[in-house]
Amino acid sequence: MILSSITSAAFMFFGYLILFYMFLVIGVYTSMLIVALFQLKKELKLDRYIIDSESLEFVYSKPVSIIVSAFNEEVGILDTIQSLLTLNYPQVEIIIVNDGSTDSTEEQIIKGFQMYEVEKVVQEHLPTMTIQSIYQSTSQPNLILVTKDNGGKADALNAGINISKYPYFCSIDGDSILDSTSLLRIMKPMISSDDEVIAAGGTVRIANGFDIQLGTVMSSSLSSNKLVIMQVIEYMRAFLMGRIALSKFNLVLIISGAFSVFSKKWVIDAGGYSTKTIGEDMELVVKLHRLNRERKSNKKIVFIPDPVCWTEAPETLSDLRKQRRRWHQGLAESLWKHKKMIFNPKYGPVGLVSIPYFWFIELLGPVIELLGYAYIVLLFLMGEVYYEFAILLSLLFILYGSLFSMVSVLLETWSRNTYTKPADILKILLLSVTEVFWYRPLTIIWRCEGIVAAIFRRKAWGTLTRKGF
Repeated sequence: MILSSITSAAFMFFGYLILFYMFLVIGVYTSMLIVALFQLKKELKLDRYIIDSESLEFVYSKPVSIIVSAFNEEVGILDTIQSLLTLNYPQVEIIIVNDGSTDSTEEQIIKGFQMYEVEKVVQEHLPTMTIQSIYQSTSQPNLILVTKDNGGKADALNAGINISKYPYFCSIDGDSILDSTSLLRIMKPMISSDDEVIAAGGTVRIANGFDIQLGTVMSSSLSSNKLVIMQVIEYMRAFLMGRIALSKFNLVLIISGAFSVFSKKWVIDAGGYSTKTIGEDMELVVKLHRLNRERKSNKKIVFIPDPVCWTEAPETLSDLRKQRRRWHQGLAESLWKHKKMIFNPKYGPVGLVSIPYFWFIELLGPVIELLGYAYIVLLFLMGEVYYEFAILLSLLFILYGSLFSMVSVLLETWSRNTYTKPADILKILLLSVTEVFWYRPLTIIWRCEGIVAAIFRRKAWGTLTRKGF
């Protein structure tokens, strides 16, 4: 009898811990939502065309090297390069790093842009795998192709940094496309801050279903694939809510590797991209924050919601699982590598607020949520006494999993209006309601797999199927 009472008390105590955690998470995300709402409202009053014109007057002192890491990107690499050649930015060099591709990526680039082999001095700021050859385009003199032994994305970006000649570099994935104003807008904080900003990230949006010709988005149309639509919702929530709020207080730890700009000097001083972790983009940002505090500097790392990068999202459960498992493994590896920063006042708000947030909400959140789902099922199986508590927890999970997604969709429609058709917006809203019942449980399981992979130090990257734009 005593043992039964103790077991029952422990069971309910665990339930109250989950309840407390859910209230905490909802409180944090509500705060982020409010901050993002006010920030987006402020930006809506700005005339982007006037700001772009003013920025062009100053960009000549801020030339940029664009580095594209490419591994087996034959289906989309030409579109990516075409989009970069149409950028509204006066001083750029485009460096395509072919990281040991086994398909026709290299041949397509050489043929498509009339490349010829050149001799070029390579500054060995960062160690990389062997560079085999360097090509330059006859039709586009600012376009360079680097072929090297395979070393992974981080190694390819480090090779691009060594070859680049400008003080800032922009990293782009080989399957991504930029709007013509994207580079100008993401460089705006660096242009106007007198070197106060050392890194900036832009918004990444999903282009599946879009009409894209020669690297230019001709028209937007929502994909018919429900898995892709769920990722559209997920991206809206992550970029329009989370990163805007964190950036407001210089707390951003993740700026997407698909589209980000860095001060080359600071990146080299930080040791470049890490080839020892899977999440090289987050790892670099954490290293920059750490270096900033250790040098007692006041540099900033910001997120700019307006510049847009279009990317291809996975369309199958298998590919999506690989991607999410890999992302979460990278998160776990980076946080563990910099564990001394958590609750460490030496690292200021990043150590006291941002690192704990990513530990307890972003990293461990899937584990607690998975336990929460199992706990709710047990409550319903145990009978009437527990029904009310089970319903309360279920409602909190729905609030957390679906309501915030719906609000993010409305925020995007109000501030960006990517999808102009009412039918598309309605479809996104209706699917966001279902997220907590099928999509979120799947991603929670995959993210938990990422934690397990990090614990056992698995390094399998996994390849995704590309259809091209």
